[in-house]
Amino acid sequence: MKIEMRNIYKSFGDNEVLKDVSFHLEGGEILALIGENGAGKSTLMNILGGVLPADSGSIVIDGREVFFHKPADSLESGIAFIHQELNLINDLPIYENMFLGRELKNRYNLLDLTTMEKETQEVFDRMNIELNPRTMVGSLDASYKQIVEIARAIMMNASIIIMDEPTTSLTETEITRVFSMMKTLKEHDVGIIFISHKLGEVMSFCDRYMVLRDGALVGEGQISMVNTDALARLMVGHEVRTEALQRNIEKREEVLRIENFSRPHAFQNVSFTAHKGEILGITGLLGDGRSELFLSIFGADDYEEGEIYLNGNKVKIHSTYDAMKKGIGYLPRNRKENGILKDMDIFDNGSIVTWPIFARRGIIDFRRQDEEFRKQVDRLRIKMGRMQDSINSLSGGNQQKVVLSKWLTANPKLLVLDNPTQGVDVGAKEDIYDIIMDLIDDDIAVIVLSSEAQEIIRVCDRALVMYHGRIQGEVSGDEMNEHTIMKLATGGTLS
Repeated sequence: MKIEMRNIYKSFGDNEVLKDVSFHLEGGEILALIGENGAGKSTLMNILGGVLPADSGSIVIDGREVFFHKPADSLESGIAFIHQELNLINDLPIYENMFLGRELKNRYNLLDLTTMEKETQEVFDRMNIELNPRTMVGSLDASYKQIVEIARAIMMNASIIIMDEPTTSLTETEITRVFSMMKTLKEHDVGIIFISHKLGEVMSFCDRYMVLRDGALVGEGQISMVNTDALARLMVGHEVRTEALQRNIEKREEVLRIENFSRPHAFQNVSFTAHKGEILGITGLLGDGRSELFLSIFGADDYEEGEIYLNGNKVKIHSTYDAMKKGIGYLPRNRKENGILKDMDIFDNGSIVTWPIFARRGIIDFRRQDEEFRKQVDRLRIKMGRMQDSINSLSGGNQQKVVLSKWLTANPKLLVLDNPTQGVDVGAKEDIYDIIMDLIDDDIAVIVLSSEAQEIIRVCDRALVMYHGRIQGEVSGDEMNEHTIMKLATGGTLS
C-alpha cells in the first residue's frame, strides 16, 4: 500500500496551520514526522485520519484519490490512528475497548462478549502483553492504556498505522516491546508514521524523516544521512543548546525539609532538603515512588508518618489548596488527566489557580487576572489563537506551558515540576529550562521529577535517585552522570 498527501493546506481562522505540505509513505517503511509543538504534525495526521478536512490538497492511495469525511472512512481504507489523546473508556474492560465502534454480536443481536475477550487475549499473546482482558481500563496507568491502543490498531489489520508519540508514557521495557512490534509490522509490509520528540528513537528505528516548522515542510530524507543535531536544527530553525545549565552554588537557606516520610507500598523513610535558588532533581525508574511522594507532600494524597518543614517551621498540609496558600506549586505528571480541564478555555486553564489570589469578598479582579495571564503567554511563548479558544485547540507542548503558567502566576516559594517536558519538543524544552533558571534567580526552590537522566544532568544542581520507594543515593558534580544514576536506579550503591 502506498499513500500520498499532496499540497495540503489547512487554516483555523487567521491561523495558517499547514502550507502546501506533501509526502508519501509505502508499506514496509517507518517515516518519522517531527517538528516543534504547534508545527502542524497532529493537524496533518488528523486530516489523513479523517478527523479534519483539508482546505485544499488531496489524499491518494495506490494511485487513486480518496476522500475521508470521518475517521471510519480512513480506517476502512486501511489507516489506523493511535492518537496522542487516548480514545479509551475508563468504565469499560479492556476487551470492550478493543472493539469500540465495531462490537461483535451473536445470533440474538447481543454483544458477543466471550468472542471479544477471546480475540483480545489472542492479540495480547501474540504481542507478549501481560494484561487480563477483563481488567477495567480505568485501573491501568498511562503506559498500559497506550499498549491497549496499539494492540487495538494491530487487531484492525491496518496497512498504515499513525503513531502519535506512542512511547511518551512507557517504561524502557514497554518501549522495547513497542519497537519490536513495529519491526514485525514492517516485515509484514505495514507502513508506520511515527510522530515523536525523542530524536534518539527516531534515529534508531525510523527509515526516513520529514520535518515541519510553522506549518511548512522544511526537510526530508533518509535517516542514515542525518544526526540528532541536524534534526533539532531543522525543527527549531537554529542551533539548539546542549550545554549543562547547572551552576556552582553556595549553601542556601532551607525552604523544604522532609523527615522520615512513609506510606505503605509507595515510599519509605524518605528524608531530604531543598534550598532557595537550587534545582533539586528526583529521578529513578517507573514505579520508584517519586510522584506518590510529592503528591503526599502537596496534600493530594495521604501519608502514614513523617514531618514537613517549610522555611524551618513544622507544618501540616491538609489539602492542595492549603499547600498553595503555604507557597507550594505542583505541576502534575500527567497533563492530560491531571493538568488541564478539557471543558474550559485557554484563559481559564491558565488562571484557575489564581482565582483565590485575585478575589476580594468573593469577586475576582478579572482585569488583573487577564494582565497576569498575558504576561505568562509572552514569557512562555505560548502559541495560541484567542484566549477563549478551547484548551484542546493547542498542541501538547503549548498545553503544558499553559499549565505551567498558572503556577508561575501564583508566585510559589517552592515549585515541584513532575516530568515538566514530557511530550514537549526540543525548542519548547529550552523555553521551559529558561523559565526554571529565571525562577531560581528569584530565590525560588525548584524540584524537578524526571525519568530522563539527561534532563536531570543538564538542569539540576544535584539529584536524589529513588529505588522502590527509597532514596538510594544522592549525586552531584562529576557523579551526576547516566551510568551512576542508572546504577542507583536499579538498586546499586555508590562505592
